[in-house]
Amino acid sequence: MTPAKCSDLDYIHFLMSAHCSYSCCSASRCVKYGPNSPHHDSFTRLLHRQPQDTESLWKDVSPLISLKKGYLIVDDSTLEKPHSRSIELVSLHWSGNQHRIVPGISLVTLVWTDGDVTYPVDFRIYSKERDGKTKNDHFADMLKMAKERGFSPEFVLFDSWYSSMRNLMLVKKLGWHFLTRLKKNRMVKTEETSYCQIHEFPIPGGGINVRLKGVGIVRVFHRDNDGNGIQFWATDFLGMSEEERNEISSIAFKIEQYHRNLKQYCGVESCQARKANAQMGHILLSIRAVVRMEWIRIKQNISLHEQKEQPIREAMRHRMNNLQQMGFD
Repeated sequence: MTPAKCSDLDYIHFLMSAHCSYSCCSASRCVKYGPNSPHHDSFTRLLHRQPQDTESLWKDVSPLISLKKGYLIVDDSTLEKPHSRSIELVSLHWSGNQHRIVPGISLVTLVWTDGDVTYPVDFRIYSKERDGKTKNDHFADMLKMAKERGFSPEFVLFDSWYSSMRNLMLVKKLGWHFLTRLKKNRMVKTEETSYCQIHEFPIPGGGINVRLKGVGIVRVFHRDNDGNGIQFWATDFLGMSEEERNEISSIAFKIEQYHRNLKQYCGVESCQARKANAQMGHILLSIRAVVRMEWIRIKQNISLHEQKEQPIREAMRHRMNNLQQMGFD
């Protein structure tokens, strides 16, 4: 069997270095100069033979995280494919960036953070036509896998999309605490009142312990979201204060920063391969690339933006020196 001309690390390092074009053709022009340099179809085959699970990602991140502290955060993001016509896995999803429904691939991610460093530890592609699973099924699968891997987080954080009764009970069954947002129609009550929707319930500024229908006793808070409506938060940690709630809920937005970094610096949306296996391979290697960039950010104190800009400035400096040596006025 002919050995492969390129490896997953070749592609990962290309993604970490590329600035605007993240195609297999661009990779073939940048990697391993010489008579045996890989062509673009070598990188296409590389994407097709990537494993259809996240074990390689876990192998990368497991030495970098602490299983017994920190937070686990679940959220999804749409990888927009505005010009796709024949790409598998692409369907219509809500884009928080454009505030409308767009064609794309829905990526459900589980990240670990200590409030400073953020690493992805698992992900799933939401494609109900392909595997019959909902986003909530992927939520449950990732948390169960995290439990098998030995995680014991301080809290599991997620937004109202994942705050169903089944998901909340799952987190409690795993022996963890949750902090989540609730939709305004969730039913709550106290010993003195009957069930009513949470937006009708008088919640004091410091929060209050109530019975959430189907779940049990939780502590709920409300927060005015800068004039765009009220957010309702709930946790099964009944002693939480408003100050603690505010601090921990701000950590939940680390996953938004992670998704932005993945799209902006690792080209996760840029693969135009048609087959699902190649798309999933590109997504996996993009995520492994952002893990390395985050590690460099921590160890060398270089932001992801600066990691991208440094090579460009060096290339421009070299080009300007060459032009100067040509003697043009």
